[in-house]
Amino acid sequence: MADTTAPFRPGTAGADRRWLGETVELSRRCPTSATAFAVGAVVVARDGHVLATGYSREGDPHDHAEEAALAKISRDDPRLASATIYSSLEPCTTRASRPRGCTDLILAAGIRRVVFAWREPDVFVDCTGAETLREAGVEVVEIPELSAQVREVNAHLFDA
Repeated sequence: MADTTAPFRPGTAGADRRWLGETVELSRRCPTSATAFAVGAVVVARDGHVLATGYSREGDPHDHAEEAALAKISRDDPRLASATIYSSLEPCTTRASRPRGCTDLILAAGIRRVVFAWREPDVFVDCTGAETLREAGVEVVEIPELSAQVREVNAHLFDA
């Protein structure tokens, strides 16, 4: 995991790629599922310190990475308003297992910046996470250069 004593402040290309790389590593911890993606998430404060991490199915078979990370942070933590959430996969808008999608959880937390690597393929549900977040005024950054690594972690969903 990242050394939080030497912060990488979100917002630069190097820092964004570094934190997004951390999400890919977290996604490798996910228990395999035939019905859900393996995803990692990191919430980073403006000063570059990690507020929380999470990965799919971390504590419950239905946990999403963003949900797991956000559950570890107090809802009234003032750092959330200037934090960035990094996710290896585009945050979901619709879930089969829970009433609230990750985009809704991100908006409710007050996070105003989201960085992800891979747009969610329409394997399970139709996802419009990036568009939904942008429409709500959230800065959304997509770094597709890392999408091949995310797809590789999820190859079991595509190999027949």
